[in-house]
This record gives sequence, C-alpha cells and structure tokens, in this order.
Amino acid sequence: MAGKPTGKQTDRQRGSAALWVDGAYKALIEGGIDAVKVMPLAKALNLSRTSFYWHFEDRGALLSALLMRWQDKNTGNLVARTEAYAESISEAMFNLYDCWIDTALFDTEFDRAVRNWGLTSDAVQDLIQHADNTRRDAVKAMFLRYGFSEKQADSRAATVIYTQVGYIAMLVREPLEPRVGRMPDHIEIYTGQVPSAAEIRRFRARHGMSENIHA
Repeated sequence: MAGKPTGKQTDRQRGSAALWVDGAYKALIEGGIDAVKVMPLAKALNLSRTSFYWHFEDRGALLSALLMRWQDKNTGNLVARTEAYAESISEAMFNLYDCWIDTALFDTEFDRAVRNWGLTSDAVQDLIQHADNTRRDAVKAMFLRYGFSEKQADSRAATVIYTQVGYIAMLVREPLEPRVGRMPDHIEIYTGQVPSAAEIRRFRARHGMSENIHA
C-alpha cells in the first residue's frame, strides 16, 4: 500500500500559485490568451489538473493573477522610475529609459501580449487604458516637477508614452548600442534639453556599456 504523501510530495503535487502564473505567462507570450488553459498548463508544469484548484477558483482567477503581475511589474516599475531621484529632467528621462533596457523592470513581450489580449476582451482593454493613463500621468508629474507647464507636461508625457507603445506594437528589433546611442537625442526632442556628458556616462555605466559617447 502506498504511504501517505509527505509534505514535500504534497507541495510538488500542488505546485504553487506563482508556478501556475509562471506557466500562464509563458503560454501567453508563446501562444496568446487562447493558449492559457488549465489542462495544457498542468501538462506543461507536470502537475495534476486538480492541483490547480488548490490555488485558483477557476481559469478566470488565474487570468486575474496574470494581469496583476503585468500591472505590478510594468506599470508599477515605470511609475517608480519616474519618481526616482534626478537632478535634471534629462536625468529623470534616463531613469525612465531604464525600463526600456532592463527586462527586470519592464517586460516588453508581456506588454505586447496583454495588448493583443485586449483586442479580444473589453475588460482587458479597459485595464490597458487605465494602465496607459497611469503611466502617462506619472510621466506628466515628472515633467511638472522640473518646471514644465501643465500643457507642456501633458503633451510631452503623451508623446513619450505613445511612442513607446508604438515601439512595442511594431515589434521593433535592434541592437542595444544604436538604440542607446539615440537616447540622448530622443531626450532632447522630448524635453528640449541636451543631456550632459556626465548624465550619459552614468546611464551607460549602470547598464554595463562603455563610456564611448558622442555628446
């Protein structure tokens, strides 16, 4: 007769909520929202279907957890970067640009997948709109802190956010160096100010890039 499952065996059989969300994330990225289903996820994770219900009431609860992860990571980190200390608007923009380089801060593929999901779900599209408004408001507040007028801050924030949304939607693929090389020029366009050589060097250094700049 088989013995009673130990605590460790039970943990393996049940998995964890985070493990299921990890699986849902991978499925969403690779196959879209229609690929996020309990049975295929259970098979991919080598877990039983019943173990899913230790953590989630139903598929809808899993999808809600997935969207929460997206909001916490992408929108949460973006807002935090706009609020990070900076001595100038150029430096503040470089703080924001950390999101476009560091996938630990902002997951572009996740953002694209959720936006594609929103094409088939009004509820998800509403969440996307709310997220975009939150991001835009955060960037606007950043511009306001550096003395821009209400109108200027709003227009510049919209340009920053919607340009990045377009970049994501267009599936732009390019090497890091030329992209980072254009960032000082982008900042001048967005802010009307030229980043200093020191600001450029600090930004490049924290992303492990050489100080060979043209400023």
